[in-house]
Amino acid sequence: MLADDSTLLREGLVRLLAEEGHEVLASVGDGDALLAELALAAADASGTGPGLPDAVVVDVRMPPTHTDEGLRAALEIRRRWPGVGVLVLSQYVERRYATELLTSATAGAEGVGYLLKDRVVQVDEFLDALERVGAGRTAFDPEVVRRLLARSGHADPLRRLTPREHEVLAAMAEGHGNASIARQLYVSQSAVEKHINAIFDKLGLSGTSGYSRRVLAVLRYLGA
Repeated sequence: MLADDSTLLREGLVRLLAEEGHEVLASVGDGDALLAELALAAADASGTGPGLPDAVVVDVRMPPTHTDEGLRAALEIRRRWPGVGVLVLSQYVERRYATELLTSATAGAEGVGYLLKDRVVQVDEFLDALERVGAGRTAFDPEVVRRLLARSGHADPLRRLTPREHEVLAAMAEGHGNASIARQLYVSQSAVEKHINAIFDKLGLSGTSGYSRRVLAVLRYLGA
């Protein structure tokens, strides 16, 4: 399902997703309409309909106030239908919104993403992010992650990380798995695992279990 007040963007995404083999169950212009569509899908007890979507794509700023309607809808979706992935789109890096979305999941960061709208025109990156979110993983825009890391109030622990550990941490925060990080950095998976263990030791997070949960824990720590 899609929610964006730009008809042009919505229709473009509908066509793109259809061409890539995805089914768009609904395309609406505001957060309330998106929640209504999800409620209808969840209430379909006949079993004849498609049911809830794997993921929704929602703009942060939509009518009526064009402030945080999309974010509030995203948080409500996380609360009511935690199995539905949520990919939030934003025109700008809005650090508070990104941090709030990350910290909204009490059981982990599975199935959430935050992308800048400029990333949508890079079709492969957009589709990869959407598929990761729909599969229950994370997908955060590299620029958003860079801002979160750069503006963290917890500067001292980050200074303990090596340059390579910074690269690994940023890739983890974007939602990449160990194999993907190894390909990006041209190192072995075992080297990535060693860097990850070192990162969490230095950040005091070595006791956290689960890949996505560890990513969320790091970003909670950095964005607190």
